[in-house]
Amino acid sequence: MNPISLIRDNIRALEPYSTARDEFKGGDISVWLDANESPYPTGVNRYPDPHQKSLKTRISSLFNVPAESIFLGGAGSDEAIDVAIRIFCRPGIDNMVAISPSYGVYKVAADINDIKIREVCLNPDFSLPVERILEAADADTKIIWICSPNNPTGNAFPREEILRVVENFNGMVAVDEAYVDFSDKGSMADFIATHSNLIVLRTFSKAWGMAGMRCGMAFAAPEVIRYFDRVKYPYNMSSIIQKELLKRIEIGTADHIPELRNQREILADGIKNASCVEKVFPSDANFILIRVADAGKIYDYLTKHGVIVRNRSRLPLCENTLRITVGTPLENQRVINLLNAYGTDLHLDRTSAVSRDTTETRISVEVNLEGKGESKIDTGLKFFDHMLQQIPHHSGISLRVVCKGDLEVDEHHTMEDVGIALGEALLKALGDKRGIERYGFVLPMDESRAMVLIDLGGRIEFQWDVEFTREYVGDTPTEMFAHFFQSVCHAMKCNLHISAKGENNHHVIEGVFKAFARALRMAIRRDPFSYAPPSSKGIL
Repeated sequence: MNPISLIRDNIRALEPYSTARDEFKGGDISVWLDANESPYPTGVNRYPDPHQKSLKTRISSLFNVPAESIFLGGAGSDEAIDVAIRIFCRPGIDNMVAISPSYGVYKVAADINDIKIREVCLNPDFSLPVERILEAADADTKIIWICSPNNPTGNAFPREEILRVVENFNGMVAVDEAYVDFSDKGSMADFIATHSNLIVLRTFSKAWGMAGMRCGMAFAAPEVIRYFDRVKYPYNMSSIIQKELLKRIEIGTADHIPELRNQREILADGIKNASCVEKVFPSDANFILIRVADAGKIYDYLTKHGVIVRNRSRLPLCENTLRITVGTPLENQRVINLLNAYGTDLHLDRTSAVSRDTTETRISVEVNLEGKGESKIDTGLKFFDHMLQQIPHHSGISLRVVCKGDLEVDEHHTMEDVGIALGEALLKALGDKRGIERYGFVLPMDESRAMVLIDLGGRIEFQWDVEFTREYVGDTPTEMFAHFFQSVCHAMKCNLHISAKGENNHHVIEGVFKAFARALRMAIRRDPFSYAPPSSKGIL
């Protein structure tokens, strides 16, 4: 079919706005006085490339799509949705077909442009009703919208089913693939060269982690993309965004996508047996949809505990459902803990996140007391990092510590502020402390001996009896270790006594960190036979 025949008459006749740089053809120009820009260099005083040539060239190689088949929108995929409607649909006359439930912007954009939208409900198992979609279209239907993987159901539709729609419809079929990077079913972009009525939408917002950059893409036959470029506003993507996108594309997503897919399964498996969860739907996206007993109450429960998800209960087929985005391992564990604790008086959510920003340091610490010893430690001090890694390894908690500090001055603020943030995170994760063992002890380290006594009862006392014979171990000053543990003690509001001796300074301090981790492991452990506060006063 010829997609140009579907375009509105006024759009086919449209004379697009011509920028000053469009009219310039080659030559060695050193004085630019054509666009009424400021002549003073600020880095952004010149207009951006309206055709985003460099960025399209890079995206062409990235997605194996010809540059002339790419449209870029500076408002995410939403801009491509709006432009497609303005190209093909006559206000007040034409209509569109969309699956339901699905992404709400299709209907909003239709309403803005005075286009009727016909919504076709998915099958009860969320599969694609191909025949009913085709039956819903008539001579005035110009676009069919299919989101795959679909939002909010999470499932991707088989490509052969989408192709049946494309090949049996005399209009444009727009396939929104915002979440396709998380799916194994493949992209419809493979078919734009052979199916001129196909438009594929992609975005850098999801898998690429650039939602704040607002860059969406439309892939289609070159003759269709030429009309996208005619209708868009001339400078629809700033020079700053174009440069930053090129830079971030090179960084890539190699680690993010496999981790998110793995975490998606961990999250789904962790909540499937919660008493309030009735069903966890399969997902090909970076979110899962769950059916619960009472979505409103559980949504309020989660927000009360600092977790926000999306209640999708008002959508067709989605009664009492919540959509949960896959987060970091710690964030996912919080959701798992909270949903499994719903309806009980247990404090299962023993996780916390603390940020500490000062003039000298910027620190984020995440703790999961129910973890499995996972860690990510980066303070800029390699030996200090090595010591901090002993805490999750020997205590069993999960710990993430990232610090950007003024190490060019000295190590003091980094070690002190990490200690404060770690202590605050541990205290926050302990919650009401019900059921914990409260106390913990001791460890030998080769020729050295380290003893750590800890009481999480809330009284603050710090004792340090450790001597070093060297000023530094690795890149870390030995005098700062006492200050680090003192900072942990005061922020955690605990009683902490540490003593150690030995011939090897490395072994001495490593023994201290391992003993602290083992003492912490004992102290935070829950008594399986009692969930009362471990205090004769009945409170900690």
